[in-house]
Amino acid sequence: MARDSCLARVTAGVAVGGAVGGAVGAVYGTYEAIRYKVPGLLKIRYIGQTTMGSAAIFGLFLGAGSLIHCGKSY
Repeated sequence: MARDSCLARVTAGVAVGGAVGGAVGAVYGTYEAIRYKVPGLLKIRYIGQTTMGSAAIFGLFLGAGSLIHCGKSY
C-alpha cells in the first residue's frame, strides 16, 4: 500500500480524532462527574462513557473529513 493512500489518511484521521476525543472526553467527564456529584464507582463508569463517546464522535468526524479531503488534489 502506498504511503499516501486514501485508506492510510482516513485511518490516521480516525486515530488522531479518537486520541483527541478521548482526552477531551476524559477531562470533560471528570469535570461533569464532580460537578453533578455522581456517587461512588458510578463516577468511573460515567467518565468512561463520556471518554468513549467523545472519542467515537471525534474519530468519526476527523475520519470523514480526511475522506473528503482525500478526493481533492492540489
